[in-house]
Amino acid sequence: MKRFCQAAFALIAALSGGAALAQASSDAELAQQLSNPVASLISVPFQFNWDEGYGPNDDGSRLTTNFQPVVPISLNARWNLISRTIVPLTYQEDIVPGTSQSGLGDVLQSFFLSPAAPTAGGLTWGFGPVFLLPTGQDGLGADQFAAGVTGVALEVVGPWTIGTLANHLWDVGGGDGGTDISSTFVQPFFSYTTPGAWSYTINSETTYNWLTDEASVPVNLVVSKLTKIAGQPVSIGGGIRYWLDGPDAGPEGLGFRFIVTFLYPK
Repeated sequence: MKRFCQAAFALIAALSGGAALAQASSDAELAQQLSNPVASLISVPFQFNWDEGYGPNDDGSRLTTNFQPVVPISLNARWNLISRTIVPLTYQEDIVPGTSQSGLGDVLQSFFLSPAAPTAGGLTWGFGPVFLLPTGQDGLGADQFAAGVTGVALEVVGPWTIGTLANHLWDVGGGDGGTDISSTFVQPFFSYTTPGAWSYTINSETTYNWLTDEASVPVNLVVSKLTKIAGQPVSIGGGIRYWLDGPDAGPEGLGFRFIVTFLYPK
């Protein structure tokens, strides 16, 4: 009987350890999927960004909260359509000296048509239209509708996710009060995910304005951890960014980023 009990306890311990290992592996895989903009995963990020050095006197600051839901839609066994929305809420001071503004910015809506599985070479890609909706309030938008094309390509190599997301926007229809738009956005990203579901990500979110020949080049370094709150998978992360280049009245120096992402695996 004693030997039987010892064997039973050993079996329970082995099964518990195996379950914990499987859970850790599942969490790491889920964390790594967050680095893939076209993963078959519903995610709802809230991203907070703080930047300084704006305005003619370099003493302006801006807090931007981006609500960024990503929703994949299965079209059939071979293709997915991924909706990616960015809704910015902004508060800024002294960008226009002596004033402050707050409210909704312009909404960016992207759609990616993407194969449900990577190519034989391991490449994951997506391509489709992108739209800038003139929802900005209190001077926080371009007051102009714009449209263009967007694409993403990436590869997962072990714990590494390496890729690039890009888009180009042109203003559509003109307008007396609107801002002319011809801009390219490029976001190369490198992410490493540990077995413990920690992710270390470096990226750049470069925007080039073809009408003014000016570039904005922030480099972001973010550390995040996948955890669960009341059974709900949540990724919590933060980090810094440094502005390598920008317009004369644009941000300078260091900025900060904090991200909370709710995940809903399909």
